[in-house]
Parts: sequence; C-alpha cells; structure tokens
Amino acid sequence: MPAIALVFTTLFGALIDLNKPGNYIHWGFIQMSYGNLIVIILMVVVFFAAILIPFKTHKSKEGDR
Repeated sequence: MPAIALVFTTLFGALIDLNKPGNYIHWGFIQMSYGNLIVIILMVVVFFAAILIPFKTHKSKEGDR
C-alpha cells in the first residue's frame, strides 16, 4: 500500500469512531440508522436536482434536423 494511501485511511478513520453501537431513529415500526437516513436524503436531493437543472439545448440551423 502506498504511503499516501495509508496516511489518508488513517486520517479518515480517525474522524469516525466505529467502535461503538450505532445510533438509530425510531418511527413506530421503522428503525433506521442516521447514516442511512443521510444517504437517502442525499439521493433525493440529487434526484430532484437532476430533474430541475435544465439540460443544454441544441440550437438547430434551418437545414439541420
């Protein structure tokens, strides 16, 4: 493993402590971790951004179809 990859994995691994039980949200019979909730929210944001951001339109010349 290259030295730079080892440094990055050590730094990113130090940001999140995975040696404890996860945190969960309870909605009646629905149980979801905070990590999964964040991923779902980001997926919804990207989905709506893909719908709302206009695509580039091609300006056609009179001879082009």
